[in-house]
Amino acid sequence: MPRVEVVFALPLVQDVTVVQCREGASVREAIEQSAVLMRHPDIDLERVGIWGRRCALDDTVRAGDRIELYRPLTADPKEVRRRRAARRGGAGTAKVRD
Repeated sequence: MPRVEVVFALPLVQDVTVVQCREGASVREAIEQSAVLMRHPDIDLERVGIWGRRCALDDTVRAGDRIELYRPLTADPKEVRRRRAARRGGAGTAKVRD
């Protein structure tokens, strides 16, 4: 029986649950078995992955998989980089010569 981790990361803590799944179990089944949805009912199951790669809920889990439940982004990563560069005065950006 495959043993997998179901992980939901909050800003200050990670909710990690190890479950024993039946052979051929889906990602959805592992998530339901972990009871993480009862502890965090606001989880959006549209954003899930295994070891950092997006996956579908009907994908089959394998022993050792780490199922990750992703939170929505709170800021646009490109905008965050722009603001950081502006604070540094553009340091670290390529300069074009005429």
